[in-house]
Amino acid sequence: MALMKTANPALSEKTFQDLSASQYGGAIDVTNRMTLSGTVNKTGILLVCAFASAAWTWQRFTQSHDPADVAPLLLVGAIGGFICALVTIFKKEWSPITAPIYALLEGLLLGGLSAIFDVRYPGIAIQAVGLTFGTLFVLLLAYKSGLIKVTQKFRLGVIAATGGIMVFYLLQMLLGFFGVQFLTVNGSGPIGIAFSLFVVAIAALNLVLDFDFIEQGVNYGAPKYMEWYGAFGLMVTLVWLYLEILRLLSKLRSRN
Repeated sequence: MALMKTANPALSEKTFQDLSASQYGGAIDVTNRMTLSGTVNKTGILLVCAFASAAWTWQRFTQSHDPADVAPLLLVGAIGGFICALVTIFKKEWSPITAPIYALLEGLLLGGLSAIFDVRYPGIAIQAVGLTFGTLFVLLLAYKSGLIKVTQKFRLGVIAATGGIMVFYLLQMLLGFFGVQFLTVNGSGPIGIAFSLFVVAIAALNLVLDFDFIEQGVNYGAPKYMEWYGAFGLMVTLVWLYLEILRLLSKLRSRN
């Protein structure tokens, strides 16, 4: 069975390649294989974890409206989430433990950022949440109905665009240390909004690749813990999509 590529680093081309039956002492029993329903359930658990920690950080900020009160939590969420993501990617068998930890840490980051944005632009957080899950369900429906098909050209196009965005963000971060700012791209002008729309679209299309890749894992008969890993990979994309939608909405609201 051909293994599918995805731009999501958590669901890379080699994710299932080393999960041969010989590594597990023979064929994997049906009850111990990855299933689609199991992955959906695990994704739900991770979302609950993220919402729980996000709500706690949100409440902490709203009590004082002082970003300094949640700054340490944002730092822990950002750095801790990144480290936990790397551990999960390299130690997939740990994902039943590391995936929920990742979701909790990302919740700290998302909750704090959302609260800060919401104070400046009231209602923006719930709008971003609604658009994120609306996009998820629409694309899932389009994928399952066959309206969107993951062809080789589609896959390569999304991967190339995602790679380009990541390189640009890395370059922007490095040049920022030297005082170089990309004001046009980061601003609320037509170019800045167009750029954010493009990034949101690419992040959304990554969901389609994730759906396809998870389905391939189920068909491949991957071990049960890969349900957690598949859910983790989907969470990575959802977090990115939410942050980009939040950024886009803030640009649009700042024009008013």
